[in-house]
Amino acid sequence: MTATESLITSRNPADPSDVLLQIPAPGAFAAVDAVDRARAAQPGWLLDGAAARSAALGEVADAIDAAEAELTALAVREVGKPRAEARAEVVRTAAIWRYYAQAPYEPVGAVHETAVGPGLLLTRRRPHGAAGLITPWNFPFAIPSWKAAPALAAGNAVVLKPAPEATACAGRLGEIIQRALPAGVFTVLPGGATEGNALVSSADVVSFTGSTAVGQAVARAATARGIPVQAEMGGLNAAIVLPDADIEQAATHIAASIAGYAGQKCTATSRVIAVGAALDPLRESLSEALRAVPVGDPSDAATVCGPLINQHARDQVCDAWHGLCALAGGTVPDGPGWYAAPTLVEKVPPGHRLLREEVFGPVAALLPADDLAHAVRIANSVPYGLVTSVHTAGLDTALHGLDRLDTGMIRINAPSTGVDFHLPFGGAKASSHGPREQGRAALEFYTSSRTYTLSPVGTM
Repeated sequence: MTATESLITSRNPADPSDVLLQIPAPGAFAAVDAVDRARAAQPGWLLDGAAARSAALGEVADAIDAAEAELTALAVREVGKPRAEARAEVVRTAAIWRYYAQAPYEPVGAVHETAVGPGLLLTRRRPHGAAGLITPWNFPFAIPSWKAAPALAAGNAVVLKPAPEATACAGRLGEIIQRALPAGVFTVLPGGATEGNALVSSADVVSFTGSTAVGQAVARAATARGIPVQAEMGGLNAAIVLPDADIEQAATHIAASIAGYAGQKCTATSRVIAVGAALDPLRESLSEALRAVPVGDPSDAATVCGPLINQHARDQVCDAWHGLCALAGGTVPDGPGWYAAPTLVEKVPPGHRLLREEVFGPVAALLPADDLAHAVRIANSVPYGLVTSVHTAGLDTALHGLDRLDTGMIRINAPSTGVDFHLPFGGAKASSHGPREQGRAALEFYTSSRTYTLSPVGTM
């Protein structure tokens, strides 16, 4: 490991000279130690009972609410999230903890009749032990929370390995959580690939959100160990616009899904499929909407599209639109920070990376389709299947095409972005591996089912 690789550095993407922190990476042994401490603390956390777990999670929610302004400012500074969106994430994070604070009281099994004779048959869900969570930088409070809260509610202990770019956010969230929990039940493990690999190699259950390549490696490693694993990975999401749609409304929704937070969401729209006569008016309306998106300092309350997370991310975006016909954007603003203008391109040649890879920036391709069936084929033609938005005034038409879309989530007359944390979240194909997360599905993932046979003494 080089000296550079052994340091975790977090910079303000709006002003790269502003370094939030630079700390030594703890290494693989620290990851194993954190898991050992979590595994030792977990039985006591479970035995504390439902009331104690519920109260602790509720206390976390209250503390997040109280720290709303501080956490918002930290997300703006560390990951470049526009202020309005950062505040909304903090509010949602508190709501996630409050939602799962009720989960410890939920039934964890069922009683069944025996096939023959007296006795009882019981099923009961029990926690796995030490949960290893690996999270990205783009939702530095919400994603760690929608993984950690259900894991803790079910009686697991947690070790969280955040993305290096969000180390300060994770550390502050960890301080809030740790104040409400017994020692060792929740640990933040800063670091990169070394620490992440060690966590996957030692935890009892693993949940990952991040890039497809890393997620697939995590899934393989965890599966080889025989432990439960879920991996939420990339998206190459389409918005399908039918001729009967409200074009202005569709353009507004799609522009927000392309440019919001500089397109740095796995649910962002990166392909816009215009069906038949929708093409010309959508081209004009969407181009105009993207040109009107406020781009700038994320601390400005009016900003919608802030900076990319780092120089490499901006280079990838610029490379993706290079040489294509830009209807809007296609430029890099002057000044400090890793900014790129919201961009819409058309006449994208088959096989271009915009049509096969997740670029993770504020750029989308406009594609024509002859009819709904053609649009569905285009939407399904990529390796990913996270979310598709469909814009139409006729729900009969939309319902006709829904079952043919290979995506885990389908949103009608709404942006592709946006998550309901009380419902299952996940995709198809290369977008997801393993069970869904969020909602009640998360509680099932962080537990395993046990079957008990209770027979009276003296029975055969």
